[in-house]
Amino acid sequence: MGFLDRLGRVVKANLNDMVSKAEDPEKILEQAVADMGESLVQLRQSVARAIAAQKKTEQQLIKNQTEATTWQKKAELAIKNGREDLAREALVRKKTFADTAAVLQQQLTQQNAQVKTLKENLLALESKIQEAKTKKDMLKARANAAKANAQLQSTMNNIDTSSAMSAFERMEDKIMELEAQSEATNVLGSASLDQEFAQLEASNSIDDELAMLKAASQEAPALEAAKMVDEMEEVSDTPVETPEPTDADFAAVDAELEALRTQMKNL
Repeated sequence: MGFLDRLGRVVKANLNDMVSKAEDPEKILEQAVADMGESLVQLRQSVARAIAAQKKTEQQLIKNQTEATTWQKKAELAIKNGREDLAREALVRKKTFADTAAVLQQQLTQQNAQVKTLKENLLALESKIQEAKTKKDMLKARANAAKANAQLQSTMNNIDTSSAMSAFERMEDKIMELEAQSEATNVLGSASLDQEFAQLEASNSIDDELAMLKAASQEAPALEAAKMVDEMEEVSDTPVETPEPTDADFAAVDAELEALRTQMKNL
C-alpha cells in the first residue's frame, strides 16, 4: 500500500510538472477572463428569468387580489338582498382568492429579495471582470517583459565577450606603449635641446674670452709704443750726441718692423 501511495504521488507530481510547463500565462489569463464572461452571461440570464418570474407573480397577485375584492362585493350584495346562501358561496370564493393572494405575496417578497441579490451579484461580477481585464493587461505586460528579459539574458550568455575584452586589453597595452615611446622621445628631445643650448653658451663664452684676449693683445703693443715714444722724448730732451745711422742700422730697423708686422698678422 505504501508503494502504491508513493507511485501515485510520483505520477501526480510529474503530471503537475508537465501541466505547469505547458501553461502559458497569457493564454491562462485570457481563458480566465473568458470564463468570467461566460459566468456573467449566465448570471444575466438568471437575473432576467428572476425578473420575469417576479413580474408574473405580481400579475397573479393583482389578479387574485382583484378577484377577492370582487367576491367580497358580491357577498355584500347577496346579504343586502337576503340571499345568505349566495353570500356564503361568494365568501368561500373570496377566501380562496385571498389565500392565493397571500401565498403570492410571500412568494413575491422572496422573489424581490432574490432579484435584488442577483442584481448585486451581477454588478459585483461586472466590476470583477473589469478589474480582471485590467490586471490581465498588466500581467501580460509583465510576462512579455519577463520573456524579453529572459531572451536578452540568453543572448548575452551566448555572446563570447572574452575575445572582445582581450582585444580591448591588447589595444590598451599598445596605446600605453605608444604613449611611453612618445614620452621618451620628448624627454630625449628636451635633453638634446638643452645640450645644444649649453654648447652654444659655452661657444659664446669662448668667443667672448677670445675677443678679450685679442683686445688685450692689441692694446699691449700700443702701450709699449706709447712708452717708447715717451722714452724717446725724454732722451731727445737730453743733449746726447747721436751718431749718424749706418746702412746696417737701417737694415736692422727694417727687420724689426717686418717681425712686428708678422706678429700682428698672427694675432
